[in-house]
Amino acid sequence: MVTQRKTPGLPARSFIVTAVFAALFVSSCTQIQKPAAEPFFAATDPPPKQEFRWSNGKMPKNFDPARAAAAPETDVVRALFEGLTEIDAKTLDAMPAAAEKWSASEDKRVWTFQLRKDARWSNSKRLTADDFVISWKRLGALGEKTAHRDLFQNIVGLKTEKPESVTQPVDSTEFQHTPSKATDTAAANLTAKLQDVHPPGSTQTGPNPHEETERPKQKESVPTKKFGVEALDDSVLQVTLELPDKDFAKLVANPIFRPIYGDGTEFDTDPLDTDVITNGAFIIDDANKDGVSLDRSDTYWNRAAVKLEHIRFVPKDTAEAALDAYKKGEIDAVTNADFEPLALKLLSPYEDFRQTTHSALNFYEINTRNAPFSDRRVREALATAIDRDRLTDVDLEGSTQPANAFLPLGSGRTARLSFDIEKARALLDKAGFPNGVNFPPIRLVVNRNDTQQRVARTVARMWKQNLNIETQVIVKESSEIETVRASGDFDLLRRGVVLPAADDLVNLTSVFGTAIKTAEPPTKEIKPGALPFETQPETLPPVKKPEKGGPSDTEPSIKKMPVQPPHVILLTEADAIFEVNAIPLYFPMSYSLVKPYVKGFETGGLDAPLLRDVMIDSGWQPK
Repeated sequence: MVTQRKTPGLPARSFIVTAVFAALFVSSCTQIQKPAAEPFFAATDPPPKQEFRWSNGKMPKNFDPARAAAAPETDVVRALFEGLTEIDAKTLDAMPAAAEKWSASEDKRVWTFQLRKDARWSNSKRLTADDFVISWKRLGALGEKTAHRDLFQNIVGLKTEKPESVTQPVDSTEFQHTPSKATDTAAANLTAKLQDVHPPGSTQTGPNPHEETERPKQKESVPTKKFGVEALDDSVLQVTLELPDKDFAKLVANPIFRPIYGDGTEFDTDPLDTDVITNGAFIIDDANKDGVSLDRSDTYWNRAAVKLEHIRFVPKDTAEAALDAYKKGEIDAVTNADFEPLALKLLSPYEDFRQTTHSALNFYEINTRNAPFSDRRVREALATAIDRDRLTDVDLEGSTQPANAFLPLGSGRTARLSFDIEKARALLDKAGFPNGVNFPPIRLVVNRNDTQQRVARTVARMWKQNLNIETQVIVKESSEIETVRASGDFDLLRRGVVLPAADDLVNLTSVFGTAIKTAEPPTKEIKPGALPFETQPETLPPVKKPEKGGPSDTEPSIKKMPVQPPHVILLTEADAIFEVNAIPLYFPMSYSLVKPYVKGFETGGLDAPLLRDVMIDSGWQPK
């Protein structure tokens, strides 16, 4: 539901505002009526059949799950392919999909998924655990061509040795008023290509009316590292992780983890191949310049529960075009559209207009290697001296949500970086800078973007007014930001990330580059200079000296024993808020227009509607 933000010129801006105004004020030339008088922006009669027409951006570039970074590709992939789990848009819990159940080891490092025995591909062949093994090995082999490499780094055998960053950085035009998809970036290359295997053959069961369609064979190679994804049998998939992850069942709902049939060469030769074999609730009917059409799959395991018979993804290059088509009744839903702030305000009273906090974050990264920013009290003082409500209401015109924490999704979190001038001043005083005296000017680096420069100037004024600290706002081209970050030539650096999963481990890694902290084992003191696995003496009860020249009777006996390495502790959001290695600013919002007769279309913070749950209420009538 997010697109890359581009500042529109005057004609585009005028068009959308004019279109919205025209819809709002057609009833009178002399008197302006309140928008609330009409409950819906565009209430049209529901279609007589189960057909859903959806404008979710431009024409998709491919149907490959591994390359699905954001809408419209992710929306199409979710309809065509089914992963182990899906995410409930309302609760953000993992729901059964191709896997009917799952379990995890006590340490949350080994996950076992039980696949449905009636799950099938669109050619009627059975979906097996080997299909996931093959598809996930392909993720590693594709390397930088995958959409989100950071999502599978924790799987044994897929971890990059020295990743540059698992963060999905954003373009300079991103997150001005609406969220946008993260751009692909390079992490370190895999140390070796992962093994490709032959797909299952004789183990397949079930009807096969298309015997001529065989799974393409893949080349065999010897893996250089154990691969942590194993098919225990046709129905059982076991996954081993590097670090414990309590949310792994949620993570694998992301489109990149969905299985493909065969080796995926069709996605390279024809990215929009309409004959691609799928395992989801829908199959491809057609793909042309007018959009992509899907039909309900006859082989989907839960076909009886799928109400939609046909789906049309209708590409629109601009928000204006999508809004016009929606108003005319040509489409049933609009997402991934870049509405102007004024248009958002005019649309907000209508019942068919929706806005949701998006799973993304804008923040200032702090260079903790530089004094005085190495002092946690200084970092917290800067974070709590920012009035985020004023920032989002005034500078961002109400189109974002204030971020007093780092993760936009989830509930029950109490730790916050709330606006508190007195606390900020007290912290700065304790750090040795009463009333900001002798505090060096802050070098704040932002990308060349009108909104980000405006936000930076506002934050600088707050720090001056509340803490008496000067700030130098340094503007760089977007192409220079990563170079500046790598060089460390900054005190604070503006960044934005899209968090494409309901997984705290992955999301915290996306923001901070790591989601672990280490501490020494509490039961054994390691001597200075000792290596983690170095053997250390263990003190036993004293023994008597057996003979002259032997050990003293007060000298302990020495026994060599291995010392445990430092134990790994997972970073929590509360830890991140305490350390304040970054300053959260705001969460972007996502927006949509959905006709009232469309039922079950839920986006949630991940912008991930499940079309298998959508239906058209043909009998709907306005109240």
